[in-house]
Amino acid sequence: MKARVTVTLKPGVLDPQGQAIQGSLKSLGFAGVGTVRQGKVFDLDLGAAEATGAEADVRAMCEKLLANTVIENYSIEITP
Repeated sequence: MKARVTVTLKPGVLDPQGQAIQGSLKSLGFAGVGTVRQGKVFDLDLGAAEATGAEADVRAMCEKLLANTVIENYSIEITP
């Protein structure tokens, strides 16, 4: 079983890296790009046999390590 965790900053949290990327895109000639928000993706190989248990484990991983839940949101996608 595999899991993909996508972590993004919550709305309203300043994103200086996103702003830097936006500025760089503009300077490269991509004028149509509006706001840029950056995030991170974790791909995990899990030993779990069932999706329900796997999702609970991954949620615990996010809460304890992968995401700073004060300023970040996360989403989980489980695939066989």
